[in-house]
Amino acid sequence: MRKVPVTEAAGMVLCHDITRIIPGREKGRAFRRGQVITPGDIPVLLDLGKEHIYVWESEDSLIHEDEAALSLARHAAGPGLKWDQPNQGRVNLRPVYDGLLKVDVDQLNMVNSLVDIAMATSHNNRVVQKGQIVAGTRVIPLAIRREILEEAESICSQAGPILTVKPFQPLWVGVVTTGSEVYSGRVQDGFCSVIKQKTAPYGAKVLGQVIVPDDPFMISKEIHQFVAEGAELVLVTGGMSVDPDDVTPVGIRATGAEVVSYGAPVLPGSMFMLAYLGHVPVCGLPGCVMFNSVTIFDLVLPRIFAGERVSRPEIVALGHGGLCDECAECRFPACSFGKS
Repeated sequence: MRKVPVTEAAGMVLCHDITRIIPGREKGRAFRRGQVITPGDIPVLLDLGKEHIYVWESEDSLIHEDEAALSLARHAAGPGLKWDQPNQGRVNLRPVYDGLLKVDVDQLNMVNSLVDIAMATSHNNRVVQKGQIVAGTRVIPLAIRREILEEAESICSQAGPILTVKPFQPLWVGVVTTGSEVYSGRVQDGFCSVIKQKTAPYGAKVLGQVIVPDDPFMISKEIHQFVAEGAELVLVTGGMSVDPDDVTPVGIRATGAEVVSYGAPVLPGSMFMLAYLGHVPVCGLPGCVMFNSVTIFDLVLPRIFAGERVSRPEIVALGHGGLCDECAECRFPACSFGKS
């Protein structure tokens, strides 16, 4: 690049975007890379505080910021992602469908450890919508050394892409509602409507609901019955505390399912239970799921619908960020809950 005084720039081609910022009102591109500077542009550039511009002089060892950011985005993006064209040296990545964002944090940190490289993403395991910005790439200078960019590209390709979006699978869901007070009709069930509301965005198909008393044998029997009928997820509601009459965990264990965790370092939701009967997840849902707007259920549910098998270490890791602030106006997932 060659540095040229703005007052002598008429007729020359700008080699980088120039941003205009009006505090509190506007931030955007005032001049585009490749734009030919006219005499009328010179006062505007001076008003923007630009006394010099850069004119591109080709050099094989340097890669322009736009090309570099575009290359980073292409190498980082896996299935389910597309990228925008460069704007002010930045390239955004967006999902092509709703799903679960997966970020290889170790790879991301390795890339960002390189000098002059910047790649920012949303959190791993966040539910994302088609078209929203989930990551952005750029380089710090107007041009970056080729060998640095090639090293970043190599890291992106080491163990698969840094970023992917997993689509949600429309699972068949069986609901086993426990509680002698509900079974007898003394209390009306409030769980099933909440479950339908929370699972509907992932395409859930409710196979049915059965209500059973606090009897571990009957709980176990109904879980098996739902699996036999084709349930791909079984949700067991109520009876998850340590009270003597709360026997839902006993009933889930009695199925022979592999228990991943009973109890979780998440508030609300510490009495949550996760088990697998073969490949079918069985979740024991504590009462907070019915009363709190956001619980551990909201953290685990999208992973199940994305086809992932959640492990105990992953449940344990939820403790960092596992405290819900219970804001007066819930902003989840645009908050710290569930973000390590």
